Amino acid sequence: MGRIVRTISADASVVCSAIDGRDIVSRIEEIHKTSAVCTAALGRLALGTSLLGFGLKGEDDSLTVRLAGGGPAGTLIAVADSYGNVKAYIQNPVVEIPLNSVGKLDVRGAVGTDGTLSVIKDMGMGEPYSGQIPIVSGEIAEDITSYLATSEQVPSVCALGVLVNPDLTVAQAGGFLIQLLPFAPDEAIDQIEKNIKSMSSVTTLLLEGKSAEEIAMMALEGLAPNVLDDFEVNYRCDCTKERVERALISLGNDQLEELAQDEVTEVKCHFCDKVYHFTSDEVLALRK
Repeated sequence: MGRIVRTISADASVVCSAIDGRDIVSRIEEIHKTSAVCTAALGRLALGTSLLGFGLKGEDDSLTVRLAGGGPAGTLIAVADSYGNVKAYIQNPVVEIPLNSVGKLDVRGAVGTDGTLSVIKDMGMGEPYSGQIPIVSGEIAEDITSYLATSEQVPSVCALGVLVNPDLTVAQAGGFLIQLLPFAPDEAIDQIEKNIKSMSSVTTLLLEGKSAEEIAMMALEGLAPNVLDDFEVNYRCDCTKERVERALISLGNDQLEELAQDEVTEVKCHFCDKVYHFTSDEVLALRK
């Protein structure tokens, strides 16, 4: 299981959420059979989406982040609920490209930088809220930071990391998201900048044995932080046969009649690879 912790400064002007998501990213690799760089890319997006979703208010709210950068990995999508549980999908799960200039997995090269990052918030009030920005780096954390500053006017710092073993298993994965409220004093901003400069990378901190709580507290060091929330988070797909039926109905009668020519129609969930089977009679019964 993963862990997500939210801390807040004593004056309530700065909030930091941190996640230890190795189990989540391991599940992503297991389901999607991703190559190393795709595990890193989709893992980062999933963890970043989890941190964003964790800030939603309603129990049934959800948040979807779509990254389409024109790179060989294709489109990446992650969906989180208000507890930080997340599911994810990548169009092309196996991409083999050289390491980047510093000898690390080239997430930017896999994702691409010629495209957009889109965020959709469904808060159960009719039309979902959506925002979109041009990709600024393709490294994902920087793109999430840019989205928050541009579309939501929230000064933020996002850091994400996924460390993949040579055998393609996940060694460590995590991240944190710092958000400053409008009344945050200059002293708090200066302290945050000082803390960020002194902190090691997320994966290094996790390798050193730091917990999500310890990372969140380090990020707000000097601001007398306290823990607000501490939750277990998981890779969780909420697909059901009823949802698949609604998707089939949306195809229309003509398409349903065409599908019904096969004895059995097989539908696979992109997020969890679960397979649903519908007999010809069941498909015909879905016609309006």
